[in-house]
Amino acid sequence: MHSDCSVVIGEGMPIGRPPSSTCPQLVVEDIDAAVAALTARDVPISAVQQLGPEGMPGSRFAFFEDPDGYPWSLQEM
Repeated sequence: MHSDCSVVIGEGMPIGRPPSSTCPQLVVEDIDAAVAALTARDVPISAVQQLGPEGMPGSRFAFFEDPDGYPWSLQEM
């Protein structure tokens, strides 16, 4: 079994302002398909954002909130 995991610790993180570096990340293989699936279920979600060099694995994100208002992100690996 395989699992991707991201742990970010440090000051001056280069990947944007919150919630980009302050919320749990759900890792997906195809972020465009995941955003489309959530949008089809009426989940308000951001557009896909490139938060690192183009083509760099793990640098595409989208953001949404759960029903209690807590932020989450999708990260494409």
